Amino acid sequence: MRKLPVIIFLLTFGSLQAQINELGLFLGGSNYMGDIGATNYIRPNEPAFGIVYKWNRSPRHSYRLSLKHASIEGDDADADSDGRKLRGLKFENRVTEIAAAFEFNFFEFNLHELEQQFTPYVYTGVAYSFFKNSHFEDGEQINDDNGSALAIPMAVGFKTNITPSLVLGVEVGFRYLFSDNLDGSHPKDGDLKPFRFGNINSDDWYTFTGITLTYTFTEKPCFCSD
Repeated sequence: MRKLPVIIFLLTFGSLQAQINELGLFLGGSNYMGDIGATNYIRPNEPAFGIVYKWNRSPRHSYRLSLKHASIEGDDADADSDGRKLRGLKFENRVTEIAAAFEFNFFEFNLHELEQQFTPYVYTGVAYSFFKNSHFEDGEQINDDNGSALAIPMAVGFKTNITPSLVLGVEVGFRYLFSDNLDGSHPKDGDLKPFRFGNINSDDWYTFTGITLTYTFTEKPCFCSD
């Protein structure tokens, strides 16, 4: 079952009849916000990488698919709170995410034109994330079963075409995860309920910060009315 979203991703990519396609890489860092460690929303401290595909429907919007993987960690020693520092917990996890999103350009970004262009952009959509469930006993993280949950990606970025075929982007993407156990603070198993801690009314977040480098291919149409 865990391979199903990847299969869907590949089949969808293969069947798209694109006008302007972009395919490339994401490289950067990740960080997490939850019940362990620092609470900064942008604080990349672990590597992240992935692949990105875009179908540019017009100079102002595109549809994008991405598959990203990141290490996630949190350490109470990095927290501003004296209570967390005194508690002294630390966790590690890995997240693999498949996402579909709608991207909006603030300025027209028409790759039919050869001159250099640039624009800020935003995107949002839906994602599905895979990770390890865990819990803590006597201050030690204990891995349980494989977990997964829906997530909402929300990102801002800036991009420019550095050659007629290459587009470079810089972006920060926040993910609201519909799970509170990325850090092992809220195990689902009822038998592990005594090991829950932290704010049970707030789910976890994680962030991707980095660059995208995409290559445009297939015929470049003119985005103009007949």
